[in-house]
Amino acid sequence: MRPLFQEVYDYVLNRIERGEWKEHDKLPSVRKLASEMDIHRLTVLKAYQLLKQDGKVYVKDKAGYFVERDGTENLEHFDNPIVSAYVQKNHLSEIHQSPVSYQFSQALIDPNLLPNHFLSDYVKNVFDLYPKVLATYSTVQGDAELREVLSQYFISRYKTHLVADHLLITSGSQQAIHLVAQALIKPGDVVLFERPSYSAAIDLFRAYGAKIEVVEIHPYGYDLAEVELFFKNNKPRLFYLNPTFHNPTGYTVPAWQRKKLVELAEQYRSLLIEDDAYHDIYFDQAPPPPIYTFDTAGTVIYIRSFCKYISPGLRIAAVICQSSLMKSLITVKSLSDNGSPLLNQKIFLHYFSSVRMQQHLEKLRIALQIRKEIMEEALKVTDWHWTSPNGGLNLWVKLPDHLSTELLLTKSIEQSISFVPGQVCDPLKQPSSWVRLSYSYVNEKQLREGMGKFVEVAQALLK
Repeated sequence: MRPLFQEVYDYVLNRIERGEWKEHDKLPSVRKLASEMDIHRLTVLKAYQLLKQDGKVYVKDKAGYFVERDGTENLEHFDNPIVSAYVQKNHLSEIHQSPVSYQFSQALIDPNLLPNHFLSDYVKNVFDLYPKVLATYSTVQGDAELREVLSQYFISRYKTHLVADHLLITSGSQQAIHLVAQALIKPGDVVLFERPSYSAAIDLFRAYGAKIEVVEIHPYGYDLAEVELFFKNNKPRLFYLNPTFHNPTGYTVPAWQRKKLVELAEQYRSLLIEDDAYHDIYFDQAPPPPIYTFDTAGTVIYIRSFCKYISPGLRIAAVICQSSLMKSLITVKSLSDNGSPLLNQKIFLHYFSSVRMQQHLEKLRIALQIRKEIMEEALKVTDWHWTSPNGGLNLWVKLPDHLSTELLLTKSIEQSISFVPGQVCDPLKQPSSWVRLSYSYVNEKQLREGMGKFVEVAQALLK
């Protein structure tokens, strides 16, 4: 368990790095921040002193703590600026921005596998059906027609009770996570995360002052006795989890554990935030029903993303939750963008309802399974370890302990290869010998070439 002062340190540093507190800005007083986070003043003081020691802040006599002119200039331990940024901030975006030929860091699908030409025809149809679609806004909660279609889809597929008012349309799943954090988290709230987890969610909850704790996720799911003990002793505000083709590991939590998690959340008055971005990207058999389908007491907020396997540019996701929670989410959504673009929602609506959609998904699953097998074949020459997933876009690979993933990233980028070091996905930000390799973005030829080069780079470092 991380010391509480370290959580305060991370919270302050994150706000500085995001530009919310700029150079020479005065930080909240020790008393004020302690009151806001509902913690002891000595905890805040210890965090501030550590920030001063690390060159992030400075002190003015009898005036308080202020943001240092440049709190990161002494941290560049690596030659490559992308690697330096990753080490300093652990932000995935810096790695994604690297202009490489072999892109194994992006958990996105090769654009050539998406229905681009077919979608362009649907755009024309949408303008015929809704000639004024660009002349008006969507409602904040989302287009009523789309919410009705999606509610009927979930009802028919999972046999659950649902109405359109239980759905909120967001601009992608990341916005949905942001809205949940903004609406439900105040500084000092305990949030339980899987370890490892989705790096953007880690950053978002930490930015709102959450005190992040972790539970390990395994190929078989969770140690439920450990989860229950944590719920009992720590009373977390919520548990953010990604139980289906988990990002980054690819693991899937079995149905019996899903049901038990709902029971625990209800018993200990906590919320489950279920992030489900890859549910339809399976290979041999469909995954278990979502956790929300076991929920009868309104303890689950379900986030379902569709854009990755249809059109990432549409940025469409749906949130399902009970009315009491929905009101809070709609309020913060209205302050964020006053509603997702109506044109995007209408384009998605008509493609999602088409026969072509199911045909596309069947072909896509085959193409992605082939690419996963190509990546695994390239890794068979090593003694590295991974659990082959039955869906999703990533392999979670264990490298030898003495191989520095930071150094490997530097050398890989020099060879025009990118990947995600495990530390980026760790809520505790500890050094890791795991890496995430995404097999979905490059074509089969690039996959073979790039993985061959990647293995060569790693083995050269091991020697």
